[in-house]
Amino acid sequence: MIRLARVGARKQPYYRIVVIEKDRARNGRSIEVVGTYNPRTEPKAVQLKRDRIDYWVSVGAQTSEIVAKLLKNTPVSAEPVAA
Repeated sequence: MIRLARVGARKQPYYRIVVIEKDRARNGRSIEVVGTYNPRTEPKAVQLKRDRIDYWVSVGAQTSEIVAKLLKNTPVSAEPVAA
């Protein structure tokens, strides 16, 4: 499953978009981090590794409702530049 894992201080949420087994805890051990989401900035900052997300979806990973909305609303040009 591809879903959000909350990190950051109290009342300052910051999320990692992770590939994780469905029955694991929210912040349990993930298989891979495929992006980040910061709702506290204006505009909200979303960074995605589209190629990895597409791979995991192709092998059967399901996205949560929130991640599906982020994927839909984030243009492809918003990908992070590889160093």
